[in-house]
Order: sequence, then C-alpha cells, then structure tokens
Amino acid sequence: MKHKARLAIIGAGTAGLTALKEAQRHTDDVVLINYGPYGTTCARVGCMPSKALLAAAHGYASRRFLAEAGIRGTEALSVDIPTVMERVRALRDRFIAGPIQLAKSLGERSLRGRPRFLDAHTLEVGENRVEAGAVIIATGSRPVVPEPWQALGDRVVTTDEFFEQRTLGPRVAVVGLGAIGAELGQALGQLGLEVHGYTRAPFVAGLSDPAVNEAMLAALSQSMEIRTGANVELADAGGKAVQVHAGGESREVDWVLASLGRRPNLEGLGLEALGVATNERGIPDFDPRTLRLGDLPVYIAGDVNAAQPLMHEGADEGRIAAYHALHPNAECIGRRAPLAIVFSEPNAARVGLGHAQLPEGAFVAGDADFSRQARALMAGRNTGQLRVYAAREDGRLLGAEMAIPDGEHIAHLLAWVVQQRLTVDEVLQMPFYHPVVEEGVRGALQAARKQLEASRPPLDLPLCESPAAWALGGED
Repeated sequence: MKHKARLAIIGAGTAGLTALKEAQRHTDDVVLINYGPYGTTCARVGCMPSKALLAAAHGYASRRFLAEAGIRGTEALSVDIPTVMERVRALRDRFIAGPIQLAKSLGERSLRGRPRFLDAHTLEVGENRVEAGAVIIATGSRPVVPEPWQALGDRVVTTDEFFEQRTLGPRVAVVGLGAIGAELGQALGQLGLEVHGYTRAPFVAGLSDPAVNEAMLAALSQSMEIRTGANVELADAGGKAVQVHAGGESREVDWVLASLGRRPNLEGLGLEALGVATNERGIPDFDPRTLRLGDLPVYIAGDVNAAQPLMHEGADEGRIAAYHALHPNAECIGRRAPLAIVFSEPNAARVGLGHAQLPEGAFVAGDADFSRQARALMAGRNTGQLRVYAAREDGRLLGAEMAIPDGEHIAHLLAWVVQQRLTVDEVLQMPFYHPVVEEGVRGALQAARKQLEASRPPLDLPLCESPAAWALGGED
C-alpha cells in the first residue's frame, strides 16, 4: 500500500511524539512509523518508573531521621520488594497510556513495522511504501551490554529490563554510575540490598566538579560500596551467581545491573541510501541547530542523535525537527539553558556550563556547604556541596554543579538565571526567604562575588530608580 504525507516521523518515543504534536499545529498530513514498544523511554523504562522506585526507597531510608527526631516504631518497618516493584509497574503503565493513545489516534496514518530508506523522500515499511516531503528520524536508543556479558543471560539486567523484575536477588553489582546507575544503586541500597557500584570514570552522576563529586560519592557510599576507576569483567560463578572482577578484586553477586549507557537505534534504516557521512557510532552528520542532515529533507532528533540524551531535550528536539521539516527556510530556533538532574538523595545537578566546560582562568567559583545549612539540618538532610560559576569579566552566572537536598528545585532556579544572562549582583537582589534551602544559593553567590574584581554594590537590594509594579497601589 502506498502512503503520501507531507511529513513522516520514524519513532513513537519522546522526540517522535513531540514532533507529531508540533507538526499537527500546522498540518494533519503526517504519518507515524514505529517499530518496537510504544511509549517513551522515559515513561516505560527511564525517568518515570525510576522516580517511583526512588520515592519508596527514600521514604524507607528516612526512618533513621524519624527515630532520631523522636518518632518511635520505625524499627518495625520492612520492605516487600515484590510489592514495591508491582506498584512501580502499575504507575509505569499509567504513565505510558497517554503516548500509546496518541499513536493509536492516528488510525491508518500510524504504521507499525521496521522502516528502510529507499531515498530521502521514500520509505519502505513491510508491504507499505511511504512517500514524504520530509522525514524525521526519532528511533531512540537501547542499553549497551558487552558481548561477553550476554552469555550470563538473565543474571545481567539492563535498565530496559529492570522494572519487569518480580523480585530482586539480595546481592547486586551496579556497573556504571551515571544518572540511572547512581539513582537505582542508591535506591536498591536504601531498600536493603547489598549493592556494589562500579564506574570506570572518577566522577559519578554526570558531575565534573571535584568538590561536588566528592560530596556525592560520600552520600552514595551511605547506601552502597563504590569503586571508581574500575574496569569490570564478569564471569559465571556457578549456579545462579556472577563473579565480578575489578581492580584486582573479585566479588560474588546474585545479579548485575548494567548501566553502561545507550546505543542509537540506527541499524536497518538504510541510511546508506541517503549518501550522508556518519561518525564512528554510525550517527549521520547533522546541523546541531536545525537537526537537518546536510541539505536533505531528513532530520534526526532525540536519543538517536546522542547529542543531549535527556527527556526534555528530546522533546525540544522533536519540536525543532518538526518545525524545520515543515518550514525549511525558517531561522533556526534557540535552545534552553542546559539542565541535568539526578534524583538521588541529595539531588545531583548540572546547570549551564559544568565545571569541565568552563574556560580556564575566565571564571570564579562560589561554594556553599550544605552540611551546615539550617533548613537542611532541621530535616536531617544536611549534606552536600553547591558550586556556582560566574564570568570574571562581568559577573554573569555561567553555570553550577551541586549535590544538595532539593537540588532539583535549586537547579531550575539557577537554569532560569543562566538563560536570562543575569549577573551575580542581579540575582543577589532577588528575594530570599528564611529559613529555606535557597539561602545556601545566596551564600554561594556571595562567595563568588567576593572574588570578582569589579566594584560591588553596598547592599543586596534593588535600586529604586523606578517603582516596581507590585509596589504600586491601585486606583479606586
């Protein structure tokens, strides 16, 4: 059967479905093609079910604080892992219902099957052929599992498979401590499992600032044993066990959570028919602003381009790709300030430019130690470090890294500041209530200001050159 459309979208994940919604603002002449499960990676196997698990784990871990605060009976609490996992799946199924329904709503314009490019305007999908004015590739990604590990079968669990587990063996090795490895490793430890975390890098949870990373390692080490700089090898230990070898040490566990990153789903798409250059990972060259492949009417968005594999970035890329696919001569659309959050306790986050991206000698850093932060201390969550980075030349806030309580909220506030290109002085003129964790932000900003060479205002208060709108009285 032949289908003609103004736009064809390959993939029904975050980027693909957001591209669909953006395209539908301009036309109904859209075909959606999907191969594999419906529902976004975030909702099915990523950020949503993991947060449901973390909520249970963090809640159970708070029993220590409750006991110290005088709440009795916490020692009677226990964890029912099968019930915990069942609740997570129930919530997961609720989260993916919307994306599935959106795909179904297209009727005959939603095709299921593995697509292959015949040329830049033509796709073959089983017995169907789609001719499109433009195409968006949004096929997502899948977990990386080293080939030798695959022989261990279901004793090696990827993040795509983890939430289907009905119960969990008591001893686990978490290999890879990026965002998802740090989150799930801490959650499993808080729920009472014996967790051994391994990472090849010296940094965890996407951080690059040594001081913040040290604070994060200290926090994670309360729930699991961690080895950084570790090259891990796995072997069959007999029965249902796995032998983990790393750094001259060996340990036996019941199962392994492989959290080694994700690989773009590009195989079988017939990209060779497009005649575009690809990198060592097989990803075609594309314009990072428009997401267009050269001068072809083909765009690539979301995890599949491996540029910024975060849910909100994938959604933005879906919008950008659809807009440019339908308006190829339009000016490029800007991007939001970078923002990445890990929902461990404390939260780890990176805003704007991370420490590793800062121009050497062109910035100052201001610190805040949250082990002494008053509001955090009241709640028994006083741990972690915040560092903000400001341009030495003009005091403009460039970015921040943090491992602090309520970091998910602090990170948003700072991301808004970075995107608005505000200076340290301008932010310090904003209101800070007492007592709140945001006072730690003020402390870090004040520490950064002390290092700036330019003269500073005498007070952290706005000037009264013009009255503020909220200070004006209304007329009767």
